[in-house]
Amino acid sequence: MMINQAGNPIRVGVLGFGGLGQAAAKILAAKQEMTLVAAADHKGYVYRSAGLDIDAAISAYDKHHSVGYLATGGVLSSNSIQDLVENADVDGYFLALPNLPNTFMADVARQFIHAGWQGVLVDALKRTSAVEQLLELQSDLQQAGITYLTGCGATPGLLTAAAAIAAQSYSEIHSVKITFGVGIANWEAYRATIREDIAHMPEYDVEKASAMTDEEVAALLDKTNGIISLENMEHADDIMLELAGICDRDRVTVGGVVDTRNPKKPLSTNVKVTGRTFEGKTSTHTFTLGDETSMAANVCGPAFGYLKAGMAFNRRGITGLFTAAEIMPQFVR
Repeated sequence: MMINQAGNPIRVGVLGFGGLGQAAAKILAAKQEMTLVAAADHKGYVYRSAGLDIDAAISAYDKHHSVGYLATGGVLSSNSIQDLVENADVDGYFLALPNLPNTFMADVARQFIHAGWQGVLVDALKRTSAVEQLLELQSDLQQAGITYLTGCGATPGLLTAAAAIAAQSYSEIHSVKITFGVGIANWEAYRATIREDIAHMPEYDVEKASAMTDEEVAALLDKTNGIISLENMEHADDIMLELAGICDRDRVTVGGVVDTRNPKKPLSTNVKVTGRTFEGKTSTHTFTLGDETSMAANVCGPAFGYLKAGMAFNRRGITGLFTAAEIMPQFVR
């Protein structure tokens, strides 16, 4: 069993408690090797060293839009992340936060550095430019004693790691094509994620999408019948595979379809890796995710697998920034 240095399960915090953060909490509820002890949203935080009452936390968020309203351990705060980091004893955090604006995740990383906190941070960042900002913090993270794993969701993340493994059959990689299908019954459960997707649409960007009201998002989805179709996205799979030495980033393409009104996936999520073998043959490996696995399962599961791997690295004094294409995740029991 993976335990922290005190001999207990890994103490985990989740930053962001919307759809993804709540799914992360539910996943941890069934784990023995990790215990959710902290959570934060934009209005407050909750910390309980013995472990959170996850149902109560979700109920408080659904009723009041903040875990800070929890009777046990809840604190209302306009600086919730900073206050939580300073007051909680946590081994590692999953940053289930919307990267809106595009500098947000790097700003959060700086908060951890300036607070003098040491441990493991994991995010599920999407954009190449956001990862590039974190790369500028590489030496700062290393000196601070933080092991930071970025791009550890589904894509980037699970599919990027699969591409890195699939690439081993080839002498040269011609292309990596990631296609995703996401189905959710109600977009409002994943407001931040949907806004990030809208930011990739033609005629939209991060600033425009983040400034949209819920009513404007709903009106846009009415026009598209709830479907968001995306092509040639700015997705960090490209820089991650380039950093891992797999192929140049211009050989990586990412696109997909999000259905915001139907939990059934509009198409199967997959990655196709095409390359040339040492015998001179061209071939394609395809790795397809089961249609029954949700976006939340394919994002949060890998994130905690990478958090566990990051803990092993951190204990050996290995700190700094890593990506999902560089390190194998470890299964969390």
